[in-house]
Amino acid sequence: MKKILIIDDSPFIYKEVAATLEGLDYEIIGHAKSGEEGISMAQELKPDIITMDIVMPGIDGIEAAQKLMELEPNIKIIMLSSLCDYDTINEVESIGLKYLVSKPIEKQVLIDILEKVCQE
Repeated sequence: MKKILIIDDSPFIYKEVAATLEGLDYEIIGHAKSGEEGISMAQELKPDIITMDIVMPGIDGIEAAQKLMELEPNIKIIMLSSLCDYDTINEVESIGLKYLVSKPIEKQVLIDILEKVCQE
């Protein structure tokens, strides 16, 4: 069972991801509502995978992902955002991340990306 930490200020997205993963080989071990809280929880809980929003209060998802990757270079992060324009895609790629899932989340897309991340 893979452990997942959700970092997103939206309770709706948390519920959507949780519903998508129900019955699959994933366990949600925490839900942080800001970048700062997410960094702290990731260090404490040691998740296998993190799903992270980009636009959040405090430090945004890009900055939080960069800090997490400095602390744990092999961390697996999937960015989730309603901003999936060219600039956002480039920004996500420029910090070394491969996956950006657009909101609203298509369940099968998220599942497929989680499977890819687990195989890496």
